[in-house]
Amino acid sequence: MREVWPVLEGAELKRAGQPGGDRLAHTVAAMAGDRSSWRRRLLIAAALACAVGLAAWIGVLAVTLPWRYRAGGWSAAWVGFDAVLFLVFAVTAWAAWRRRQVLILCLVVLAILLCCDAWFDTTLDWGTPGFVDSLTLALVVELPLAVVAMIGARRLLRLTFTRLHALKGDSGPVPPFWKVPLFGDYSAGHGYRDLFRPPRADPDGPGTDPAGRAAQGPGA
Repeated sequence: MREVWPVLEGAELKRAGQPGGDRLAHTVAAMAGDRSSWRRRLLIAAALACAVGLAAWIGVLAVTLPWRYRAGGWSAAWVGFDAVLFLVFAVTAWAAWRRRQVLILCLVVLAILLCCDAWFDTTLDWGTPGFVDSLTLALVVELPLAVVAMIGARRLLRLTFTRLHALKGDSGPVPPFWKVPLFGDYSAGHGYRDLFRPPRADPDGPGTDPAGRAAQGPGA
């Protein structure tokens, strides 16, 4: 079945405030609720499993890896990494020029890649004549750019949350990011115990989580 929720246009969501519009919004939320709840459970379970597995793997690597290692494909690894970094820079510039929301994601990815670049440059050049150059590049270029990218992403997120609060009629300050719930059906529950509970019933729409109303737009 096709995804219904993402294809709704802004005008259709605004019509949710008109007679009959609430029924449309509740119907759409009911159709998307079960699938989004299942995806959320799968995502959290996979993330927890990966975190546990990676923690064990880090311990194994710390004990078994040699202090020095001669690697093959050195040029391919670094050329490939820089090619990806170039692509992210280009997409970030495009998203900023076109004023698209994907710019937030691009800035976060860019900051992570720059931090990775600085880390591997300095650690792999440790004890070599190129260490000073790598450290200087990390401190002067890569890490400052990563900080600027993260500050930009944070500012754009706060602007987005502020706009959503205004549309909902909230006049208070925007809470910290770690306190802001996800929107729509993904905001249901408060902890790991809610992963295995079905969405709560909504009297206006069978199987609809009341938290899903947040995704219906300001007219709901």
